[in-house]
Amino acid sequence: MRLLIDVGNTSIKAMLWQSGQVTPANINKLPWHSIKEVVYACVGHRDLLADVLAQASTHNINCFEAVVSKTLGELTCAYEHVDNLGIDRWLALIAGMKLYPNKACIVVDAGTATTIDVLNSHGEHLGGWILPGLDLMTSSLTKNTQRVFDDEKITFINQLGKNTPNGLKNGALVATIGAINQATLHLEDKSAQIIFAGGYGELLKQHFEGSICDSSLVMKGLNYWREAQNK
Repeated sequence: MRLLIDVGNTSIKAMLWQSGQVTPANINKLPWHSIKEVVYACVGHRDLLADVLAQASTHNINCFEAVVSKTLGELTCAYEHVDNLGIDRWLALIAGMKLYPNKACIVVDAGTATTIDVLNSHGEHLGGWILPGLDLMTSSLTKNTQRVFDDEKITFINQLGKNTPNGLKNGALVATIGAINQATLHLEDKSAQIIFAGGYGELLKQHFEGSICDSSLVMKGLNYWREAQNK
């Protein structure tokens, strides 16, 4: 059994990988007697990992931190300085390529930030964009403008706004949808698979026919990254 840990900007998530299946895990109640190794990725506060790594050390369990590399198998990174690419984006790309081999993909992780990465059918990462997440878009406007205000009860809808909160939230949504549509223009293959992850993945999925949302995408990528190290 492999323990997978993703330390994000706002939380730490844990899952267990066993026999090709990934299942959520309670970070405070882990089955240490069954865990063979710990694999983790960190884009947030590293101190959140301290207790877990200490417990792993107590049980003599090896720990491995995922890192971005210029290549991983047939996957290549577009960044000249690979250390500048967030590990969560790299892992999502790894998962996208593994789940959809030989197929162009648009990988969208919609959380605190919304990241959009373009992968062609040859495994070449062409690059991507980092946008404020939907909540960050709206909060930045309400905090920095005099007359723009929000309403927590109002949801994000792909419609023209007819009041200020609708205009604010719908504007954030259509801006994100537009960016994803723009990403598809960078691929010759117009049948690219769009893959969503993150807290707003399901919402965005509704606006793209044939797309999928995989809440475990980064975790799957983390597992595939580790498997690639063993080859």
